[in-house]
Amino acid sequence: MAAGETQLYAKVSNKLKGRNTSSLLDPLLAMGFPTHTALKALAATGRKTAEEAADWLHGHCNDPSLDDPIPQEYALFLCPTGPLLEDLQEFWRESKRQCAKNRAHEVFPHVTLCDFFTCEDQKVEYLYEALRRAGSRILNSFPALVPLVLHSSISYLGFFINDSPADVIREFAMAFASEASVLADCTVKPCTKQLHLTLAHKFYPHHQRTLEQLARAIQPSHTCQWTAALYSRDMRFVHYQTLKVLFQYKPQNADELVLSPGEYIFVDPTQQEEASEGWAIGISHRTGCRGFLPENYTERASEADTWVKHRTYTFSLAMDLNSRKDGDVSSRRNGEFHPPSMSRNISSIQALQATIMRRGVLVIRHGERVDQVFGKSWLQQCTTADGKYYRPDLNFPRSLPRRSNSIKDFENDPPLSSCGIFQARLAGEALLDSGIRVTAVYVSPALRCVQTAKHILEELKLEKKLKIRVEPGVFEWMKWEASKATPTFLTLEELKEANFNVDPDYRSHLWGCVSVKKTKRKENGSW
Repeated sequence: MAAGETQLYAKVSNKLKGRNTSSLLDPLLAMGFPTHTALKALAATGRKTAEEAADWLHGHCNDPSLDDPIPQEYALFLCPTGPLLEDLQEFWRESKRQCAKNRAHEVFPHVTLCDFFTCEDQKVEYLYEALRRAGSRILNSFPALVPLVLHSSISYLGFFINDSPADVIREFAMAFASEASVLADCTVKPCTKQLHLTLAHKFYPHHQRTLEQLARAIQPSHTCQWTAALYSRDMRFVHYQTLKVLFQYKPQNADELVLSPGEYIFVDPTQQEEASEGWAIGISHRTGCRGFLPENYTERASEADTWVKHRTYTFSLAMDLNSRKDGDVSSRRNGEFHPPSMSRNISSIQALQATIMRRGVLVIRHGERVDQVFGKSWLQQCTTADGKYYRPDLNFPRSLPRRSNSIKDFENDPPLSSCGIFQARLAGEALLDSGIRVTAVYVSPALRCVQTAKHILEELKLEKKLKIRVEPGVFEWMKWEASKATPTFLTLEELKEANFNVDPDYRSHLWGCVSVKKTKRKENGSW
């Protein structure tokens, strides 16, 4: 089997050798790209084809960092495949659904063999040769079965690899580090500590028992085809959040990003002072350009979603066919099919029933805001020279509530768009269909939130029975304090005049606590 795999790898290796640096670089140079940017594009796309590198260069034509000599970071992982990977992926899905996202969900199932290291763009191909040499060196001694022992603590859950299999894997990691140092002049730090495959990390302590139960459904005894995979990432965005774009967005201002569904945006949470509420400043993974973007057009993505796989080395081509057949047989008893996850489904139903029986709090985000669609200058687009509102687009609201002060107060307290009103009504309709009984409504004083509550109550047929309680304590005051732009809200009288059924007798409890804390801090000589 080892000899056959060596021959198979030799064929693949010969194909890669035929696709050398010059064969990938020459077409890019012929297109007029400088050598250093062409090499950068090849490294950023995994040195697969000249076409992919050319597409990357065209996308990054306005990237201000295109000429910067910033190399990629590389890491080597040992990744499972086959039935074991399927079990692990199922654990990933269920643990995220039942216990929320934790740090382990940021990356695919893996064992870290080498920490991230840098390599010059023109030497990346030598890393592939280092991977091939290291794999060939320990191919015959790689264990047919890698034993995985479950380990659990208050903040970590995963499989440990011990004894002689761990020694062989560590030997492979050290061999790759040595070869990379000689061939590519890289400083690579192999993993010499406890080898582990993380299942969950930095989770809530009360989720530990549930995660352990889910982990016991994994069958680590599966004969697994293990693959060493070399990945790269952009070292500039290691501590950024990664967002995935859900909807297309056409900029309304020159400082906004073009968004296309499926692309990724890097956002630094510590550098958002210039962004107003509902907006973020990010850098496009597709173009390298920096600009503003509406947050509700995106969702959080995993850290590894933007990583690039370069090359792999597979240690065993043996498939665990017997275990699959045994699995099929074991799930049938007396000629009847019994789904193995039935007990988990029953427990989920029981948990859901228990949740329905107890009281709860529904937290609902407001609908689409006008400024998220038409940009920060939306008010100028719908205001006449004498300061009157008009509707330049069907997605603008039909009218605006009357304010005792200037219409400019809407700039920091924007209303819902027409689509936002539609979203609020859909949310109310969904609540009505679900049969959930609403007994009280608390809203932020922001106009968009009061509007959202009003339309939800109308769909629930409760607009006359329930009064809206305006609670300043649930507004994101720290966000506005950071941006130094405190909004002026509509008063209760103005809201009532605009046909909002607000409760005039409600007195805020949260806001009172905040005021007391501020007073005490002031008495001590600081805020």
